[in-house]
Amino acid sequence: MSTRQSAIRDLHSIKDFVRWSYSRLKRADLFYGHGTDNPWDEAVQLVLGVLSLPPDFDASLMDCALTVDEKKRILTILDKRIQQKIPLPYLLGEAWFMGLPFKVSKDTLIPRSPIISLLNNEFQPWLTDYPDRILDMCTGSGCLGIAAALVFERAQIDVVDISDAALAVAKQNITYHQVDGRVTAIHSDMFDALEGRQYDLIICNPPYVDDNDYTSAPDEFKHEPQLALTSGIDGLDFTRRFLKQVQHYLTDDGIVVYEVGNTEVALQQAFPDVPFMWVELEQGGNGVFVINKSELLKHSF
Repeated sequence: MSTRQSAIRDLHSIKDFVRWSYSRLKRADLFYGHGTDNPWDEAVQLVLGVLSLPPDFDASLMDCALTVDEKKRILTILDKRIQQKIPLPYLLGEAWFMGLPFKVSKDTLIPRSPIISLLNNEFQPWLTDYPDRILDMCTGSGCLGIAAALVFERAQIDVVDISDAALAVAKQNITYHQVDGRVTAIHSDMFDALEGRQYDLIICNPPYVDDNDYTSAPDEFKHEPQLALTSGIDGLDFTRRFLKQVQHYLTDDGIVVYEVGNTEVALQQAFPDVPFMWVELEQGGNGVFVINKSELLKHSF
C-alpha cells in the first residue's frame, strides 16, 4: 500500500492532516517566504486553504472528519508543494495580505511587501494631508492599491501594471473587495498611460532583484514572474527610469513610498547625494524608502 493510500485510510480529522503535513514538510528541502516562514504554519495554511477555511478557523473544530475527496485534494497539493517546490499560494490560488484574501496566479507576485507596515499606520508621519489620489505602480495582484483603498475610504486609486495577465487578476480582486468605484486598473509601461495625472501618494513595489540574487534564489522564486522580480545587473534598471519621471506625477505635497529590498545598498551607491528616508519596518523587512516631491526636484537622476 502506498503512503498516499495509507494516509487516506489512517488519517481522519483536520488535526490529523495538519500534523501529518507538517511532518512531511519538515523533512523536505523547502524555502518558506511566501506567506509563512516555517513548516508548521505552512501545514496549517495548506490544510485550511484546501478546505476553504479562514485563518481564524475555530480550533475546537480541528477534530472534524474529512471526506475522501478532501483528503485526496490535500495530498495532491502537499505533493506538488514538496516535489515541484511551488509556493503554496499558487497552489491554492489565494494569498493573505493585511488580513485580507487576494487571488494570485503565476502572473502575479505573491503579496508580501513590507510596505504593509506603513499602510497599517496610514503612512504617518510622512503623509501630511489626506491622499485624495493614490497610485499603486507595478500592482500585480492589486493588493497594495486595494489595501490602500480600504484604509483611505475617500481616495481614488489607480493600480498600474505592464502585464495584462496580472491586471486581470487585480480586477478580480478589485471586484471581490467591492472597491470597483474607487480603484481603476490601468495597463501602462510605467507612466506612459498616466499623462496629466498627479497623485498625493505613489506606492511602488517594482522589480528590483539583481542578477546574482536571482540566480542564487531558492527554487520557489523561479515560479514567480521574472518580469516582476528582476531589473538588470544591479537591480536598478526600473528604479532609474522611475526616479527620472516620478516628480511630474506628484502633487506639490506628494510622497513616494518605494521598495527596493536588498538593492538598497546599490541604490545608495548610485545616488549618494539623495536623502532617501529609509523606514524602520515594524513587521520586519528592509529596503523601503520615502521621498517627497521637493527632494526629487533638487536632484538629477
